[in-house]
Amino acid sequence: MRGRILFVVGLGVGYVLGAKAGRQRYEQIASTADKLWNSKAVAKPRAEVQHFVETQTPKVVDAATDAATKAIRKATRRPKES
Repeated sequence: MRGRILFVVGLGVGYVLGAKAGRQRYEQIASTADKLWNSKAVAKPRAEVQHFVETQTPKVVDAATDAATKAIRKATRRPKES
């Protein structure tokens, strides 16, 4: 599902950037995209995603920091001399 959404968004962005119909067509597309982005149908999922990102970001940062710290310790560890 996420891949499909990204594909459609990419398609829309590509069309807008590549459109040769001029400024009027760009304004029409931008207006439609703005209406869609701010519609009630999109507002709730958008808020849910925003909440998910806000709550999960600290966990991802902590996990990445721990992994990086372990990797640095492992890479800088001196082998025991026998």
